[in-house]
Amino acid sequence: MTNPIPRENLVSQPNRLSPNKGELIPLTSMKPYLVQEAYLIPGIITVVFVVLMFMSVGLPNLYEWLVALYISGAAFYFVYRLCGKPKPWWVLFASGLTTFIILSTPILNLFILVFRGILPGQIPESDSIGFINLFIKMFFGAGLMEELLKALPVFGCLWLGYRLRSPKRQQVGVWEPLDGILLGTASGVGFTLFETLGQYVPGTVENVTELLGKGLLGLGAGYLAGLQLLIPRILGSIAGHMAYSGYFGYFIGLSVIYPHHRWKILGVGYLTSSILHALWNSTGNSLVILATVGAISYAFLVSAILKGKEISNQIKAKESP
Repeated sequence: MTNPIPRENLVSQPNRLSPNKGELIPLTSMKPYLVQEAYLIPGIITVVFVVLMFMSVGLPNLYEWLVALYISGAAFYFVYRLCGKPKPWWVLFASGLTTFIILSTPILNLFILVFRGILPGQIPESDSIGFINLFIKMFFGAGLMEELLKALPVFGCLWLGYRLRSPKRQQVGVWEPLDGILLGTASGVGFTLFETLGQYVPGTVENVTELLGKGLLGLGAGYLAGLQLLIPRILGSIAGHMAYSGYFGYFIGLSVIYPHHRWKILGVGYLTSSILHALWNSTGNSLVILATVGAISYAFLVSAILKGKEISNQIKAKESP
């Protein structure tokens, strides 16, 4: 919580007949509060992205990356502010980047082999197999597989936290639910970017281009369709991958506080996040149900954040003399 601006900095002295320098040039008197209370850094980042987007006009691939990075960053920043706990940006960036890299390595093939080859998680090409069968396949092939994969950076930070020295161990480690939520949602951002920009958008562009021909009309329509898919997928990640992995992250942090019940806590979080994920993937035929599932997933994430803040305050109260 930021400190309020002192009243003497806001209210002019009644006996003066002219404004002072601070009133005529607010920047000179408000500098101490710009970063904390005026969202200066997010504003500057926005300006930078706007300039870069202007420069990338005519370069659709670069433009898509810029739009995706900005929207996902804004969605994550909303969660970060909601959590209210400082966590170094490089730790959060590393969590998302690690997930992005994992998806580019043979580790992904191992997950696919286990969850979609050995377990009944083979994703069907069509959803005409019925809701129950579709849900079962999505539960194993999307829910359990992807939520465990996205949790790897969180478990990695948990492991590192016990092995690093102060202050790195506090910065990197998972010591409470809010740590797990922040690292989990950051991992969800990395997963969403890889999945959207590496699979769905290129696939949409290719399909539309082939349908309309590979001339300027086909390419233009393809890139437009890709951008139309990109925006809702990235923006919706706050009720999608960010919500599922953030919710599971809450339980990873909670298991640190109650080590004797670790497996029970992790099991509840893993299964719940996987069920929410599978429900979203299984209800695409009904926009109303899809929106309901998304709203429920977001409610789960927010409730975990609020409970995490309550637990964090309790921990601080116990540690204070």
